[in-house]
Amino acid sequence: MLPLWLIFYVMTRSFKIITLGCKVNQYESAYFDENLRKTGWFRSSGREPCDAVIVNTCVVTTRAAHQSRQAIRKAIRENKHAVVAAVGCYAQAFPQELEDIEGIHLIADNRTKGRVMDLLQQHLSTRTKTVALQPYEPDTPYDFLKISTFPGRTRAYLKIQDGCESFCSYCIVPYTRGPYRSLPPEKAVSMLAAFAAQGVKEVVLTGIHLGKYGNDLAEGHTLNTLLDRIGKEHLPLRIRLSSLEPGEIDDALIDSMADNEWLCRHFHIPLQSGDEGILNRMNRRVTRKYFRRLIQTIHARIPLAAIGVDVMAGFPGEDRRAHMNTYSLIRDLPISYLHVFPFSARPGTPAASFKAPVDPGTIKARAADLRELGWEKRMRFYESCLNHSFEVLVETWQDPEEGLVKGTADNYLPVIFPSHTLDQGRLVRLRIERISERGVVGNRCAASGPKP
Repeated sequence: MLPLWLIFYVMTRSFKIITLGCKVNQYESAYFDENLRKTGWFRSSGREPCDAVIVNTCVVTTRAAHQSRQAIRKAIRENKHAVVAAVGCYAQAFPQELEDIEGIHLIADNRTKGRVMDLLQQHLSTRTKTVALQPYEPDTPYDFLKISTFPGRTRAYLKIQDGCESFCSYCIVPYTRGPYRSLPPEKAVSMLAAFAAQGVKEVVLTGIHLGKYGNDLAEGHTLNTLLDRIGKEHLPLRIRLSSLEPGEIDDALIDSMADNEWLCRHFHIPLQSGDEGILNRMNRRVTRKYFRRLIQTIHARIPLAAIGVDVMAGFPGEDRRAHMNTYSLIRDLPISYLHVFPFSARPGTPAASFKAPVDPGTIKARAADLRELGWEKRMRFYESCLNHSFEVLVETWQDPEEGLVKGTADNYLPVIFPSHTLDQGRLVRLRIERISERGVVGNRCAASGPKP
């Protein structure tokens, strides 16, 4: 049991959590938030200095690593008397770089994230710097970080998978997240039921390599079987899937999305390149032909599904022909939006030492070309949704003075609509009427109906 002075100390202490990177990090930060509040800490509500800052780091790109270091140094500078913790992927991959930053009190990698609250309490008692590192092993178990609420958001995230073993040549993630691990289906369903009981209307199923869900569980457990089980629960919420590799989207998943209103019509697919040679250098397990057929199949079966694609510009060895292979593949397919990433060498990955690097000016120009194409695709997608109705999750005010609210449809369409009240977190059915300078504009429907 903690001494009385320490209990009083903790119960008068405030904290901030700074999260960089992916939805998995956001879920894990929600775990930190909930458990700190359970032990008497309170969340800082503004810019004032607080007593503990947790920076949940990301190193997926050199830019992300730089942003993580910036966030850590800013936390140290603005919270001079705080306990500053740097946790997550940065600590897993490059702990020495963090140890060299003066002012960090706790360094904890991904394997020790579940102990961060205990380590903070330990620091309060000992006032000694703590470095908690634990390498991944082949039989590393899934670390279930259970939460009961998801703070500050209209939708919740549920991490059901961790780890990656793909080893794309540009990617540091397999080194920071370890082998495939999955949340057992009964625990996933229990978490979803708990969210539904709180009135949550949308949950995003997320993972480091979501399509590999179930690989470490008993034979027969897959993402499809988990979705089948979720469907049988008839929960009053809708499910959105985070990123899925092209080879992990099969006909059964497409059919399930087409046939079930509770499953959001939204695929986010990492392609990275549309050139066979570059895909091989990237160690990507997809071909142009397969990708083209997949996108055409999705669009034919679910015409109003959002299909987002990740693409990289300027990978080593990418000449103009390779770039145009990517550009033309995307141009000719019914893709809804793009996330464009300029290549930057990530130390610790094979691609960092590849020959034939592309000069930064060319990378910037190619990324701009792809972003412009992505905008054109987005506008065409918006136009395809005109005169259709959608269930929209209400998120926040667009303009409270004008009575305009914004939300997101099941197919990831952002919608602005007039409303006297902000029914945040509620689902409303809207008919899409026009596209304005502000975005896609809708109005409430008198009655609901099936997916268009």
